[in-house]
Amino acid sequence: MTTFASDTDTLTRDALTVLQPGFTGTAAPDWLLRRLGEGLASVGLFGRNISSSEQLAALTAQLRAERDDVLVAIDEEGGDVTRLEVRTGSSFPGNHALGAVDDVELTREVAAELGRRLAACGVNFNWAPSADVNSNPGNPVIGVRSFGADPALVARHAAAYVTGLQSVGVAACTKHFPGHGDTNVDSHHAVPRIDADPTVLGDRELAPFRAAIAAGTRAVMSAHILVPALDPDRPATLSGKVLTELLRGDLGYDGLIVTDGMEMQAIAATYGIERGSVLAVAAGADAICVGGGLADDETVRRLRDALVAAVRAGELAEERLADAAARVRRLAAWTASAAKAADLGGADSEVGLRAARRALRVTAADTFTPLTEAPYVAALTPVANIAVGEETPWGVAAELTALLPGTQAGTFMGDDAGGAALAAAGECRIVAVVRDEHRHPWMATALDTLLCARPDTIVVEMGVPQAAPRGALHIATYGAARVCGRAAAEVIAGV
Repeated sequence: MTTFASDTDTLTRDALTVLQPGFTGTAAPDWLLRRLGEGLASVGLFGRNISSSEQLAALTAQLRAERDDVLVAIDEEGGDVTRLEVRTGSSFPGNHALGAVDDVELTREVAAELGRRLAACGVNFNWAPSADVNSNPGNPVIGVRSFGADPALVARHAAAYVTGLQSVGVAACTKHFPGHGDTNVDSHHAVPRIDADPTVLGDRELAPFRAAIAAGTRAVMSAHILVPALDPDRPATLSGKVLTELLRGDLGYDGLIVTDGMEMQAIAATYGIERGSVLAVAAGADAICVGGGLADDETVRRLRDALVAAVRAGELAEERLADAAARVRRLAAWTASAAKAADLGGADSEVGLRAARRALRVTAADTFTPLTEAPYVAALTPVANIAVGEETPWGVAAELTALLPGTQAGTFMGDDAGGAALAAAGECRIVAVVRDEHRHPWMATALDTLLCARPDTIVVEMGVPQAAPRGALHIATYGAARVCGRAAAEVIAGV
């Protein structure tokens, strides 16, 4: 590919402006600061970039010293997907717990408080909320990230989340358009496919996006999914029929369209990130998200040059690239003015825990009494999906230890998980923690083993509660955030 490293013209600046790259480290590298000076307008943050709120505030100040209206984006859904609290677990329950409570004012309050914490650290753009309708309970990547399986419920809570987040000056990014809920493939690994007809799509998948658009969402993120009823040839991120005709035209959306991570295998393994980025902008995307796995200057240079080359070759209209860049700058201007106008007072540090407590669904045997002695916590642990990651702790062991000192814990998986957990627990009372029991036959078998040998076992389901409640006490938390674990531990210990 021909490169244009010396170009400083409008075309090259526009190509840089539409990129949203990540980087490594907890301070901005020199190459990133240089690119901000050359026209880059957005930066994406991940858990690897954050060690504390003070460090994050210093990092965003460093970025703004180079470009005062820079969009600082983050993937902070709360619940299972957290970057602010990647090493401790989130102070906020995720969408599924909020949907279980079904109090839209509570959802708005949670989103506003999460937004306050982002804004206080200098983050002004959140790739949230997920507006996917979790109509497929076997979905491997959405699950508790969704408010639920009912389109009307998801719609009202997506709108409330957008309203809450943006009330404190943080732009919301409603995702994953046109809806990732009815998939059985994770787009981090391959291209999912939704074979629903247009009527079902309109009534189910699109309803929450209509509500979020009506609520004023400043951004919408596309999904790397193939929906043949909309476009039989290209996934939504690369489809003009989906992004321009449907989202812009039929739904009347005029804000920023940002892609999901272009390094995800649904795009990278089929089109490549350079070609995929060109096709995405041509289809109607305004911002190219890349950096979850690719985070260096070489990637930025390659994508910039691919966009410039495509314009010069007539494969991408210069007006389309200019329009995309203008939309990025428009959002940057909104966040700058919104930050000045936002009232960050009224912080409510306990709203996440209150929400987690309200979300619990507890099924207890008549003979159950709260524990007074330290138990053994057996975490039956599935492989984490990439969106959640493996860094973030989950479960109830740490929270139970705080309430019942001496609590012991172990992690188990696979065919002999139940027997291994029994042996490790010894004479201690067992608390079995599961995540999506219905999706993992080995997990259900392990619970069978534990409950057969120890009928007094307590079961805590921290995923989507599809399996029937069982055990002396069954607690469904609707998510694995730290506050969900705390709420469950309080019930177990009778606090």
